[in-house]
Amino acid sequence: MSRHSSRVPAALATIARDVGSLLLIEALLMTVTVVVALTFREFHAAFSFLLAGGLTAAVGGGARLRFSDAPDPRMKHGMVIAAAGWFAVALFGALGFLLTAYLTPEQVAAGYVPAGAEYSQSSLRYFESPLHALFESMSGWTGSGLTMAVHEPSLPYALQWWRSLIQWVGGVGVIVLTVSILSRPGSGSYALYRSETREEKIHPSVVSTVRTVWKIFVVYSVLSVLALFVAIYWTQDLPLFDAAWQALNHAMTGLATGGFSVTDNSIATYDSPLIETVLLPVMTLGAIAFPIHYGVLNGRDPRLLLSDLQTRWLFVLLGAGVVVLSAQNALVDPISAAAFDGSSDAVRDSTFQWISALTCTGFQSAPIGEWSPGGKLVVSVAMVIGGAAGSTVGGIKIVRAYTVARGIRWQFSRVFLPQSAVVNARLGDRVLDRGEMEREFSEAAIVTLLWVILLVASSLALVNATGADYASALFEVASAQGNVGLSTGITGPDMPAVAEGMFVLNMWVGRLEIIPVLVFARSVLYGLEP
Repeated sequence: MSRHSSRVPAALATIARDVGSLLLIEALLMTVTVVVALTFREFHAAFSFLLAGGLTAAVGGGARLRFSDAPDPRMKHGMVIAAAGWFAVALFGALGFLLTAYLTPEQVAAGYVPAGAEYSQSSLRYFESPLHALFESMSGWTGSGLTMAVHEPSLPYALQWWRSLIQWVGGVGVIVLTVSILSRPGSGSYALYRSETREEKIHPSVVSTVRTVWKIFVVYSVLSVLALFVAIYWTQDLPLFDAAWQALNHAMTGLATGGFSVTDNSIATYDSPLIETVLLPVMTLGAIAFPIHYGVLNGRDPRLLLSDLQTRWLFVLLGAGVVVLSAQNALVDPISAAAFDGSSDAVRDSTFQWISALTCTGFQSAPIGEWSPGGKLVVSVAMVIGGAAGSTVGGIKIVRAYTVARGIRWQFSRVFLPQSAVVNARLGDRVLDRGEMEREFSEAAIVTLLWVILLVASSLALVNATGADYASALFEVASAQGNVGLSTGITGPDMPAVAEGMFVLNMWVGRLEIIPVLVFARSVLYGLEP
């Protein structure tokens, strides 16, 4: 008889052990942040992350050790582990923000405000609120990018790094990282891998697959840092270190399609067409599925970029969306001096913001709050759809949107056929019979419907809580639930607590695509048995 069986149900032991593994990985990341804080002589932040990491390691290590002999997870366990694990890492990740804010003296925090800034208070003070700290952590881990930090440069370097690091790791997936480090082949890894809304494997072994994913991601990250450093140093009057620091952080959050920034106004701070142009392929790389990257790099087959259904439609949507949004902002809506400096500026901003939205990155180069309702709604569509499944993006994913559209067309075409007709359907390079198509369509339609219901309900709640117009509210909720990070100005430390708490749930649900959260809720209420 196993050690846990007499006290804790086997299913709960499995969940506790694997959530504990996630927390151990988070504690390791906190240890890295301690080193960063010490490097910059930010001793209060270093002590804060040492405490946070110690507590996280104690809880995670205790659970992993206590239930080390628990059974391997099955799919129902995997979904609960994903939902509970993502919330747990966000909850413990908030400790770094909270403790640093509380343990840093006022005069030390004031020293983090850049010289010559128009403000005198560090945004570190906002994280004395546990809700703000949880919001920032959830936004980081889920790659959402909405923030409670009004002035990011006034944060200590350790927190700037922590925000970028959790987005970089969260973009690929904290479970993917945990599987690559702690899991053994055949130890329930596939259940965990699939629970994080991933299906396709690069190699037969899941552990080999996730390690390959990380190799690709690290190589892209290094190239992105170098490209951004050249662009920033070339166009901005910045010291070498500042240019390198900003390039590092923006490359990490850009490739992970997270969108956190270390500048006051995101990418708009630079006002540089070159920097925006360099970021376009970085964001797009993050929205392409990793198996396609592997096929192009390892198989040297660039034709995959066009033959793959999701990647092909990603490029189509990127191009078509730029045209539609540019027309909306430059032609349909009157050019506002507050929002655009003429039609060419409208096209430039529309191009960057559409790609930032569809790839779910959330970098902002324009004052979207001053755009017309039409422009906001067009961008909202991009945030709802998102990029390719199997990448770092949020939203409902291109393959799901395509399946729903194709399924509607297929159902309609059947009306005109005899009842005895054999009807097949094509999804990309797959030919499906009637039963397979109905199953694919129903699964995609259910998730999409639940996603849209939550979007509409949350938007109405935000309108009532803040008094915002519906276009702005829909935009803000789509940004949170789609894990994007663009904002019309609603999100911030002064927003109502009920709206902020709702956004925490939207970001969590959006990252996991609803179903694991529903399985988690059902398990809490009724257990894991049928």
